[in-house]
Amino acid sequence: MRSNNKTKRPQGGTFNRNQTPPKQFKVTEGGELLLFLLDKLSPQGRNSIKSLLAHGQVSVDDRVEKLYNHPLKPGQIVTIRKDRTTVAPVLVGLKILFEDDDLIVINKDTGLLSIATEKETELTAYRQLTAHVRLHDPKNRIFVLHRLDRDTSGVMIFAKSERVQQKMQDGWKDIVKERMYVALVEGMVKKTQGTISSWLKETSTLKMYSSFTPNDGQHAVTHYKVIQANRNYSLLEVHLETGRKNQIRVHMQDLGHPIASDKKYGSKTKPFSRLGLHARVLAFEHPTSGQVMRFETDIPKQFLSQFREEPK
Repeated sequence: MRSNNKTKRPQGGTFNRNQTPPKQFKVTEGGELLLFLLDKLSPQGRNSIKSLLAHGQVSVDDRVEKLYNHPLKPGQIVTIRKDRTTVAPVLVGLKILFEDDDLIVINKDTGLLSIATEKETELTAYRQLTAHVRLHDPKNRIFVLHRLDRDTSGVMIFAKSERVQQKMQDGWKDIVKERMYVALVEGMVKKTQGTISSWLKETSTLKMYSSFTPNDGQHAVTHYKVIQANRNYSLLEVHLETGRKNQIRVHMQDLGHPIASDKKYGSKTKPFSRLGLHARVLAFEHPTSGQVMRFETDIPKQFLSQFREEPK
């Protein structure tokens, strides 16, 4: 299912003569958005300004921003509109493949965080989708079902309620019917298909590694098949039987063919600035309808470009 998008999102707002012209302020020093607005809109009260944010009436550099603690940088332009209009923020680094009352399925680009840690305040898939669902109701939320590493691209699902999140996480192994990645790895993988099984553990520096002692860590099973290969790289189709942190990256290192550009897990080459890993296919049973849904994305062109015929 490459394109089954029920959502029609407006790409921007229009301004007519009957609307009140927006107010604009230039940021001169760093700080949080709410404090900036309290200063610029004084004597307007805190609750009134929070309402402006909740209703999508505040933009930073033309992007609707609803987070009170959004960090501002000098030179940015903050715009406040008097009229409540439904303006969809432009989505950066992701594309919505499907959306209904229960789920949002996206194709995430490399470089975009799935969700931020406590120390990170940058743009994430989670934050953008939260703003997206709050266009219809400021109380709407989204819930994380699984994650992709920042430098891994591909298909992800988010739940739109805690009920759906709980149901899918509790039955994840049965609900998810297919989870297939493509990996560009170093060297020619001679065995055309195989399975890697180990127990994954984590060091104090948060790096995962394999133990081959039964039950010494979290059991991880990865199946692979060679799609294409030359003397420098192999393109693999990788199916996950389990979904552990950094599982494919560790198992490819165990295989002796680390993922391209993955210095953390043994790569010696860097054919491009991203990680050579893409979540290509995700199929699952819909939590409400029971229908099996399958989403497939293209193999990144950067991966395929490593197999162009060399000049004779």
